[in-house]
Amino acid sequence: MNMNRRKFLKTAGLAAAGAIAAPYILPSGRLFAATGARKVNHVVFCLYAGGVRNLESVQMMDGNLMPNLLNGTAPISPDIAGAMDILPASPLSQPLQNYGTLFKQVKYRRGPTGHYNGHTVAVTGQYVDIDLNIRAHPENPTVFELYRKHNSPQKAALNSWWVAQNLGPYPALNFSSHEEYGAAYGANFIAPTWLISQDGYDVLGNPKVFGSNEKAAISNLQQFVNQNFNKSYTDGSAGVVNDNPDAALLQSFISDLYTKAQGGQFLNPWGAGPAMNNDMYNICFAEEIIKQFKPELLVVNMQDVDVGHFNYTSYANNLRKADFAAAHLWNTIQNTPGMANDTVMIIIPEHGRNQFGNTSVDAYGRYALDHTAPVDLISGDQMARDIFCMVVGPVGVVKQGQVINTAMGESSDVVPVIANLLGFDSSIPGYIGVKDYNSCDLKAAFY
Repeated sequence: MNMNRRKFLKTAGLAAAGAIAAPYILPSGRLFAATGARKVNHVVFCLYAGGVRNLESVQMMDGNLMPNLLNGTAPISPDIAGAMDILPASPLSQPLQNYGTLFKQVKYRRGPTGHYNGHTVAVTGQYVDIDLNIRAHPENPTVFELYRKHNSPQKAALNSWWVAQNLGPYPALNFSSHEEYGAAYGANFIAPTWLISQDGYDVLGNPKVFGSNEKAAISNLQQFVNQNFNKSYTDGSAGVVNDNPDAALLQSFISDLYTKAQGGQFLNPWGAGPAMNNDMYNICFAEEIIKQFKPELLVVNMQDVDVGHFNYTSYANNLRKADFAAAHLWNTIQNTPGMANDTVMIIIPEHGRNQFGNTSVDAYGRYALDHTAPVDLISGDQMARDIFCMVVGPVGVVKQGQVINTAMGESSDVVPVIANLLGFDSSIPGYIGVKDYNSCDLKAAFY
């Protein structure tokens, strides 16, 4: 029996509204006392993920592949310049680093340099020394849970969003398995290119008929969505839940996204034509969330540079696209009343890439790059632990135009920095293991 793909995806998405908009119910319990004063009322954490090597980013080995974020000259290698897709002009009047502080020598200090490990460190603020089970929630509370539990007054899930490129392991990062936290304090999760189209950005808005040989795939997708998101709080493994008024708002929001997608409005939303990739669409949908809900905490992931395992030139091309997307996101924030001049945006890769290439060679003779730093921090290729961090925000909150070239900061700094910005860091119990803000080198970005 054939099935219209568009109808299935819309029906599955709305029926399992918890994937992006499940209602929440806060459990009864003690109310937390007011915490420290906020620096801003909104934080956007942008994981420039997929493994970004400092040589191609802040060190500009091939010239400036990230001209929307960084000051510097254009790519100097003719083959790299010629292989780049054409992108629109920057939405910003100057590179993003001039709106804040750039840390050029940050460390992913410990544990396996894998994507799920790196993302887990980024959202929990704690290193994990073993390879993680990508199908399991992290053991330590995520920044979403810490924000929703320890902020005073407590906040609804509507204020907290996690946007990731695909279903894969990443939905598990919106809340932990910790007995004192969990789904009741998680974030709303959305995977734009999967929930709008199984096949990705290139067919957004286009219908497809499923044949009988695809019924199993349809069933698996529907079961995955239902198992992860369409649950009640009474189930201990429940997904994130919201109250009924929020549920109605969110369901309307998702329905509107589907209608726009079916009408082709997301085929080329930024005028970038065929250059649009999954990362750009991820940011595009994060912007839709910003415009509609003005969340206090939004974490968004970009992953397409992971093609670096197989093709160096495509990796460089996707670095540029993620660069444009991050600038577009900041421009949207600054043009959204309620978030403009009241938002700090933090940009950081989850980890780097190796100094030495693997055996895959692209059409230009350039070797592809893995990210396999040894755990012992002594032997082998350690460049996969080298990352950068950019912090941008309002004048008077974030130091403008500051560049820090010395080794300073690490992956585990981001969560306590977010907690301090939103004023709840002092209420996080010490036994949770999150670093104290005062010991975070990234605090050098702030007044």
